[in-house]
Amino acid sequence: MTAFGPIAFLSPLFLFALAALPVIWWLIRTNPPAPRRITFPAIRLLFGLAQHEETTARTPIWLLIARMLLAALIIVALARPVMNPERVLAGSGPLVLVVDNGWAAAPRWNDRRTAMNGLIDRAERAGRGVVLMPTAAPADGGAPEAVLLPPGDAKEKAGTLVPVPWPVDRMAALAALDALTLDGSVNVVWLSDGLADDDDTAFAEALQHRGQLTVIIDPPGESARLLEIDRSTGLELAVIVTRPTAGAAEERWLRATDPEGQIVTRVSAVFEPESRTARAVIDLPPQRRNDIAQLTLEGASGSGSVILIDNRWRRRPVGLVSGLTQEKAQALLSDLYYLERAIAPYHEVSQGEIDTLLAAELSVLILADVGQLTLGEQRAIENWVRAGGVLIRFAGPRLAERDDRLLPTALRRGERALGGALSWAAPARIAPFDADSPFNGLEIPPDVVVNRQVLAEPSIELAERTWARLADGTPLITGKREEDGWIVLVHTTANTDWSNLALSGLYVEMLRRLVDLASGAGVGTGDEDLPPVAILDGFGRLGAPDPGVQPVAAADWPGLEAGPAHPPGYYGREGERRAFNLTDGIDGMEPLGPLPAGVSQRSFDGTGEIDLMPWFLLAAMILILADGIVSLMLRGLIRARAGAMTAGLLLGLFALPAGDGWAQSDPFSPDALAKRAALETRLAYVLTGIPQVDDVSLAGLRGLGTVLTRRTSVEPATPMGVDIETDELSVFPLLYWPVTAGQPAPSDAAVARLNNYLRNGGMIVFDTRENDPGRIGTVGRDPVVLLRRLVRGLDIRPLTPVPAEHVLTKSFYLLQDFPGRWRGGNVWVEEDPQVNDGVSAVVVGGHDWAGAWAVDERGAPMFAVVPGGEQQRETAFRFGVNLVMYAMTGNYKADQVHIPAIMERLGL
Repeated sequence: MTAFGPIAFLSPLFLFALAALPVIWWLIRTNPPAPRRITFPAIRLLFGLAQHEETTARTPIWLLIARMLLAALIIVALARPVMNPERVLAGSGPLVLVVDNGWAAAPRWNDRRTAMNGLIDRAERAGRGVVLMPTAAPADGGAPEAVLLPPGDAKEKAGTLVPVPWPVDRMAALAALDALTLDGSVNVVWLSDGLADDDDTAFAEALQHRGQLTVIIDPPGESARLLEIDRSTGLELAVIVTRPTAGAAEERWLRATDPEGQIVTRVSAVFEPESRTARAVIDLPPQRRNDIAQLTLEGASGSGSVILIDNRWRRRPVGLVSGLTQEKAQALLSDLYYLERAIAPYHEVSQGEIDTLLAAELSVLILADVGQLTLGEQRAIENWVRAGGVLIRFAGPRLAERDDRLLPTALRRGERALGGALSWAAPARIAPFDADSPFNGLEIPPDVVVNRQVLAEPSIELAERTWARLADGTPLITGKREEDGWIVLVHTTANTDWSNLALSGLYVEMLRRLVDLASGAGVGTGDEDLPPVAILDGFGRLGAPDPGVQPVAAADWPGLEAGPAHPPGYYGREGERRAFNLTDGIDGMEPLGPLPAGVSQRSFDGTGEIDLMPWFLLAAMILILADGIVSLMLRGLIRARAGAMTAGLLLGLFALPAGDGWAQSDPFSPDALAKRAALETRLAYVLTGIPQVDDVSLAGLRGLGTVLTRRTSVEPATPMGVDIETDELSVFPLLYWPVTAGQPAPSDAAVARLNNYLRNGGMIVFDTRENDPGRIGTVGRDPVVLLRRLVRGLDIRPLTPVPAEHVLTKSFYLLQDFPGRWRGGNVWVEEDPQVNDGVSAVVVGGHDWAGAWAVDERGAPMFAVVPGGEQQRETAFRFGVNLVMYAMTGNYKADQVHIPAIMERLGL
């Protein structure tokens, strides 16, 4: 490489060809251009004339200069010029390329790969070897390797290097480097993921002792993000998004998907200025929340930006039954008082009779001191347990006097009480939980004591069925598997009569573990291995596990850390999967600390080499085209004016503006759409000023337009957002108006424009969306008040629910329901419209129709519909088709000719 200031030549030997330019000049100058042809009809008059000595015409000097410049450009291009070349590597030894390839390196992996290739090219130009050293353990579970390679082999290895879904182990990589003998002083470049490690300072100092150290790190704001479920909340499913460093305000979106990858919902997490964490709450009905299988941070990649959801995070229906008769009269003495307050923040709780609860969808049934069960109740509960239900029973005076077969172990008659016949001298404390207990890992408060309990009859199975015991070894909680379900007995009461356990936080945690037994969420005893089912790769994609992934023993689950043997993913069986996330085994993230003095640091976005070869070749190509045009002009084959126009056209083609220049000619820009609205059929929506709401309106009408094009003769163009204060409305057959909180009432001028629009055939669809109060921009608890404020002054007749025979039910499809993203509530139309052929100018509903119609750029639905799923979405699309047909074709479907056929189709 030869450098001249900021420009260097990677193949400088080609520059010697510049010495041939004088020869090229002489050859071009002595060879005249091709003669110019002139058509002359009287050429026969010249025959027989004496020939004079001819003087060769010379090539014009300006053409000579242009051709010499063309030759010089080609020669310089072949010499491979680069701007801002990276200097020759320092030292005399090889290049040591240290690459953090853990989970945090995934978001900008292409930048890391580009940097690796550029550094290896530098080593190749300098004739150095390369040591490519990843800092994360390889997938086979071995230690990181450091091998000296030729640049070509190093580039091939760098091309196959990918991030892994576990943290780096820099000190293990350093040990591999120490075992390698390298000659001379090396040049070390560390491609860091920007996260701190316990030994990152010692690691940097050790690298610096090897030679000159350069650290390349992500620019601020571009580093990895980490998702973690907020375990401090009960009822909510909340996610905490963490960034390594505090910075400016930032909004990120999380996408919740079901097992098939369909989007259930999207929520935003907003970083406040100078905050490192943001929190997002997923507020959905229990049925839809239980469909969530994965949470993903949009615009990010890596296993840290994905959370897998299993049955532990699903809200299960729990039924409570008590043996007492006055539950509500004396709440603090009630068995159910403490149970309900311990379980309700996490699951759906209901009370009632046993047969009523079992008739509904139920995951867990808790019987608090229910003594005698009828044979019918015992059979019903037994069948329900075998099908996968969890029966949890609490002891008490009634159960102590009688038992049945719905117990995990046989009981002695009577209870063991403080001061009784079977007694202890002092209240007993709870012994530490065994490793194979479902309660393993829970901390036992020292003030929790038990005064009474029911005793189990000694048996061979008693030891393995005991999940918790008192300090003297007597069972406190026993349980057994019954086919697909569980039967559990707590040998004390659910209230404070026999123990103060119900007053402690341990009571809540133990109940959560017991409820988690439902549907296999709390996988049983610790001697059972959980094989891998599906594993996340380094980019956060779920796939089949590699052969090296090992099963996890249930007893080893607490404290499990992600690594080659146990990467993040699902473990267990297909029907009973347990999710292991990256954040289950790491404790947050911190930015890389201060580096030792003398270490050079830059970002991946720093200035690098700019290859000038394509630009020189482009300039040469332009000169070749220009030379061809000039040659044709000199020969008279094209006129001068045509040649100038051709040259100008070619120059304009090469000089076409990029970026914003294209946007100015975009046929779908807002200005262009406004001009073409009168020439094309377009649906429109009212701009609310809330970007999320307006985006959904646009996506919804776009999806509806696609359905209209496929199924009807209506082919609407791209929808438009309109400002009712300024935009022309008469060109739109229908306006979709999402009602939002804080939306200002229209001005008098806007009211006049809207009235004129309605009187001349326009239709407005008001969507209050009150069935989803958790969404951004919803109207709150009283949508009618806000809607009345918005429509005050509009010429609207009294509204009525859509009658069964209304044209809106049969304008294209035969419908009797008009759902959107949400179902329920009435749809209102004008009671007796007097104009526009009796067509209602206003339709009002609260179903979030745009949310049901909304599709992304690929045509996939953006939001889930509740509770009917895709069948409900199809009905919503059909209602949209009916709505557009009703707005555009009027009342023709009310023709009496169609009545018999329609009634026959409806079965009336």
